[in-house]
Amino acid sequence: MDAFMDAALEEAKLGLAEGGIPIGSVLVIDGKIVGRGHNRRVQKGSAILHAEMDCLENAGRLTAADYARSVLYSTLSPCDMCSGTALLYKIPKVVIGENQTFQGPEDYVRSRGVELVIANDERCFQLMRDFIEAHPTLWNEDIGV
Repeated sequence: MDAFMDAALEEAKLGLAEGGIPIGSVLVIDGKIVGRGHNRRVQKGSAILHAEMDCLENAGRLTAADYARSVLYSTLSPCDMCSGTALLYKIPKVVIGENQTFQGPEDYVRSRGVELVIANDERCFQLMRDFIEAHPTLWNEDIGV
């Protein structure tokens, strides 16, 4: 197993325990986690606090050189907003836990030179599948349906 995806999954479970949507993310630079986050839209009444956005916010201000050495981990395929943020900061690699329950603009992100690794992590898939089944209205709100 990948320790960084494990950390992202722990963030997702923390979000679920807080009454939110179970998606987690970590930002890794030079083999060290520098930012962690989870979807906090429900908890904070936020329009934008997806897991990746929370993670990057928690990492704080970084230099372009820092982002150039980073890897963003997410338990779920990043949406347009989160993918755009990764592109804005030129994060070169994104590791995705699963993209079966939701798939962001992966082809576009690849076309912009970002390496995407799809882990097909069954734990991530099961967590999302169970959540979507139990909370379809909240899930649809989160993805803008």
